[in-house]
This record gives sequence, C-alpha cells and structure tokens, in this order.
Amino acid sequence: MSIAASAKVITFIHTRDREKAKAFYGGTLGFKLTSDDDFAAVFDLNGISLRITQIDNHVAHAHTVLGWEVKDIVAAISGLRAHGVTMNIYPGFGQDDLGIWTSPDGKARVAFFDDPDGNGLSLTSS
Repeated sequence: MSIAASAKVITFIHTRDREKAKAFYGGTLGFKLTSDDDFAAVFDLNGISLRITQIDNHVAHAHTVLGWEVKDIVAAISGLRAHGVTMNIYPGFGQDDLGIWTSPDGKARVAFFDDPDGNGLSLTSS
C-alpha cells in the first residue's frame, strides 16, 4: 500500500505577515484555528489541515495554490465581497462581471482571488 492511499492530506501556505494571514483565513474565510505555535498557524479546512508558515521574503506564485469547490459560486463570491475580498479579473480570459470564468463545455465555473500575500486562491462550482 502506498502512503498516498492511506494518508490524510495537509496543505501549506507561506506568508510574510502571519497575523494578517491568520485574520484572513480565520476571520474573512471563516476557518477554525486549531493550533498556533512557533512553527505554524494551523486551520481546519473542513477536515484538511492548512499550515500557514511565515517566510519573511515569501513571494507568491503567479498561479492558484489553493481552491474550494462550492455549491453556489455567486453566493460564495457575494460572501467574500462582503468581507472586502476582490475577485481577480484577467484581461482576455472571458470572465463575467463577478469574475467568474466558465469552462468551454459550460460545466465548471471558476473565480479567482488572492490572500493578503498574493497567494492565488479559487472557487469552483459545477
């Protein structure tokens, strides 16, 4: 049996400002902080652990690093906007006014936003 077949996933995000990241993932996104020590702030993302570690010179990648599948993407975007989150709109990508891109087959709808460090996040509904 491989490790991947039996192991629970843990995901990681790096930040330049741990307090801002904690406020965003806990307050803005509403995830529960389960641990906070010298090494990481840990949030429960619906059964998956997110470890946020401070790296003072962290530079965010230009691609999405974490996303969530949601039932109602419009409601999810509205909730995020109410907390001051702005959806990313990419020129020429074909997103609507809310920032939602629809796949060519019409089955998936995706919206993109950033955390305070510029880490790319997304919402997907199908």
